[in-house]
Amino acid sequence: MATRTKKRPNLLLIAIDSLRRDHMSLYGYHRLTTPHIARFAEQGTMFRHPFSPSVPTTPAYASMLTGRDCFGTGVVGLRHKGDVAAPTLPEMLEQAGYSTCCVGFPGNPAARGFRTCLEYEGWGEAPGAMPKAHALNEVTVPYLRAAAASGDPFFLFLRHMDPHSPYLPPAPFDRLFYEGDELDPANRSLDGLYAFAPFADYFRSWFPGKVTDARFVDSLYDGAVAYMDAAIGRLFTALDELGLAENTVVVITADHGETLNEHDCWYDHHGLYDSNLVVPLIIRAPGKLPAGLQVDPWVQTKDLTPTMLELLGVDAGLEFDGRSLLPLARGEPFVPESELYLTEATWMRKHGWRTPEWKLIHALEPDFHFKPEVELYHLVRDPEELDNVADREPGVVALLEERMAAHVERREAQAGRRNPMFTQLGWHGTGDAPFASAQEAYRKLHIGSRRQAQRLQAHLADRKREENPEASP
Repeated sequence: MATRTKKRPNLLLIAIDSLRRDHMSLYGYHRLTTPHIARFAEQGTMFRHPFSPSVPTTPAYASMLTGRDCFGTGVVGLRHKGDVAAPTLPEMLEQAGYSTCCVGFPGNPAARGFRTCLEYEGWGEAPGAMPKAHALNEVTVPYLRAAAASGDPFFLFLRHMDPHSPYLPPAPFDRLFYEGDELDPANRSLDGLYAFAPFADYFRSWFPGKVTDARFVDSLYDGAVAYMDAAIGRLFTALDELGLAENTVVVITADHGETLNEHDCWYDHHGLYDSNLVVPLIIRAPGKLPAGLQVDPWVQTKDLTPTMLELLGVDAGLEFDGRSLLPLARGEPFVPESELYLTEATWMRKHGWRTPEWKLIHALEPDFHFKPEVELYHLVRDPEELDNVADREPGVVALLEERMAAHVERREAQAGRRNPMFTQLGWHGTGDAPFASAQEAYRKLHIGSRRQAQRLQAHLADRKREENPEASP
């Protein structure tokens, strides 16, 4: 009698935009923000120190979905022009017989290869609450039903837009973590935000009134995290109800974190501070990864594709910049990369070097916050990165600059291309030249409303549609 061959495992990759690890109760945060993900983690393996070293969204997802660093992908900017310079995970899995679908990701360069792209309202039209996570579930659960009925292996990628700003979760999450008067005129904690012209109009477009209390905005972020967590709980239930849970690898992570009322960056994800670089990572793979295991060594977003391929039993025949994390889960030797090359090109073009002790940030052109060209933080004494000691530690600056330059030179030679931080000079969308001064950057970089912010995120999708109007929505 012939033995029925078990089909390959499915893959569900849940990528949560702007989720900082230290605001998850799963990772020790004092507010109960992620109870559903915490229960999920009890069934899987949790990585305690994952980093997304290239922010923002576009380079982070490019790395996550290729297994390459920014030299391997050629992507560093939000407004990336051109393609990703490496095969993508959906392309690899399509060749292995997988049905591939992304939700909320059309137009992103790293979305190349998804057979189906589904959209949902991730920003909202009218003032008030924005049920982004519910809207995502409304298109995702029907896809899961159809996938379960077909019996074919699938790769489903979800881009969650909670807790990305605007932080406007529906009730009761909007006031779950706040009591007080957010409009108190005597509270001056947001004066700096309203004085920052590039962003002030954007916040006025979605703040519920003339909010004065920064604690309230912080609580809205936490409420959006809790709302997202509850919505993901619905997806866990769907997997169970449809009989998919036991044969589906589920990965939960984020493209980057978020800066709240810190570093004068005002509720966004620019700045090479750890609030933006630290992300969560939890993987549940029944029979393949231990339940309840917590892994300490540093890992990176570039490690995800080789890890997921090994969990699925797919050999793509490619070499990656990242490494499979399964040896860590098996207790096998694994030497982590203890030094990270950092990049950002959203509102500022900077790169940096992070060790367990030090963080160097070097601006490649003047930025609109008028910050110094070089920042240096002693992460052991100053984990919140508040005391720039660059002028007091010139020797450390020189050492880290030398190590960073050597890494760049080595990776340029290995990748066969120049560091994209030095070639993508139109990263800001206002021309192809670097800013000559901080004043110029301050004047040109402006977000006027949440609808304008949505257009900024969606510009690549619009360009893709113009180039190929017959493509699937």
